[in-house]
Amino acid sequence: MSALLTALRLALCALAFAVLIGPHWLSLRFGRGRVAAHAPALFHRIVLRIFGVRVTQSGTPPALGEPALVLANHVSWLDIAALGSLRPLSFVAKSEIAGWPLIGTLARLQRTVFIDRARRAATAHVNATVGTRLAAGDLIVLFAEGTTGDGNRILPFRSSLVGAARAAIQAEGARLDRIRLQPLAITYPRRNGLPLDRNERPEVAWYGDMELAPHLALFVRRGPIDVHVVWGAPITFEAGTDRKVVTALAEAQVRAAMRRAVTGRPEPLAPCEERREPAGPTADLGAAGLPAV
Repeated sequence: MSALLTALRLALCALAFAVLIGPHWLSLRFGRGRVAAHAPALFHRIVLRIFGVRVTQSGTPPALGEPALVLANHVSWLDIAALGSLRPLSFVAKSEIAGWPLIGTLARLQRTVFIDRARRAATAHVNATVGTRLAAGDLIVLFAEGTTGDGNRILPFRSSLVGAARAAIQAEGARLDRIRLQPLAITYPRRNGLPLDRNERPEVAWYGDMELAPHLALFVRRGPIDVHVVWGAPITFEAGTDRKVVTALAEAQVRAAMRRAVTGRPEPLAPCEERREPAGPTADLGAAGLPAV
């Protein structure tokens, strides 16, 4: 029965993709309008609902249209869907992902910026590309650890790609004198309504040399999961800002939010926190959608 249910869920995801891909591609091809901006978020919300993932958020995110470079921790492939469901945004990802079946296509449709970490010269090129996107008002997510962790701890943040904020200020025609650096913590507090402990949390994480297929199978078997996203206090980046200093400040905020999640001490919910309970034919899967931010 579980195999049949998994197949049904995948079929629903494929149907959603088939419905959205045409309008999305046309919107990208002819000017990146509202459809191109919002179709990925809609697709992510559908996938999360189908697979029983509930996402909540606290803190104050950037306003729509406000350029910001998000510095986030990275736990799992599920981070992409969770963050992508919140609002229009793009990611910086390793170049290998571009060649992955289906996932590479989805990443390109979300206008992901790819970086070849094996080439030192790639950093300058990516910084210039991300800087141009920021100057145009985009929200770009950078997983600043450079890899995924086990969900219990934060790895040191890398500052090299934070230079994109300076590139945005210096971009030709840019009218920006500062860029918002946005710390963001991704945590996985509960599964099936019960708190996850330190031993269970790595089951959610996808890190090291784990194979994706067995990890996905385990994810489906374990049941509905909660993701909580914490938007930290924004950090102002100006032309003379030291990128290593502000990266350390962002890391400290994310590390503190992760510590609260791991130790179980409750975090006060900000007034903007949003939650929606399941509704409709897939409500029995325990998922919840997210309203547009």
